[in-house]
Amino acid sequence: MSKSYKEIMNDITTFIFDVDGVLTDGSVFVTNEGEMLRTMNIRDGYAMKAAVESGYKVCIISGGSNEGVRVRLRNLGITDIYLGTTNKVETFNEYAGLYQIKPENVLYMGDDIPDYHVMKLVGLATCPQDASPEIKTISGYISHKHGGKGAVRDVIEQVMKTQGKWNTHFEGNHD
Repeated sequence: MSKSYKEIMNDITTFIFDVDGVLTDGSVFVTNEGEMLRTMNIRDGYAMKAAVESGYKVCIISGGSNEGVRVRLRNLGITDIYLGTTNKVETFNEYAGLYQIKPENVLYMGDDIPDYHVMKLVGLATCPQDASPEIKTISGYISHKHGGKGAVRDVIEQVMKTQGKWNTHFEGNHD
């Protein structure tokens, strides 16, 4: 009998997120100069920062290469940021090898076909509510939130609560 997603959450030490469609709603605002602007959810950012501060590894693997995204994520304390990735499986394997991370300890959230193969390798594949049907089919957990609208906060908070770390972090943070 396979484990439920809540049972798997007990073993998660590492979060990996895609950007477009996960940390953003997948929309891009294009300026007259051709710059592509995205919006990110502040609550997702708070949860990622809380995860980093609580000792979890947080990694970003994205095909996009917007440097503004890198700056935003670095400001949250995330140092493992892989942008412009063409082979997410290869990047995942490099990252996991660098830190000796076991795939079963990884939660990966993706939303579309470029995430498919890497999601098949991890302990808990997750996706936003508005992910593509192919991604929903292989996800052990589908957030009730959409990409860019709190899906990242949802999975981080659930893992941290399952492991008894969410309230600990919250109670110690009074600013």
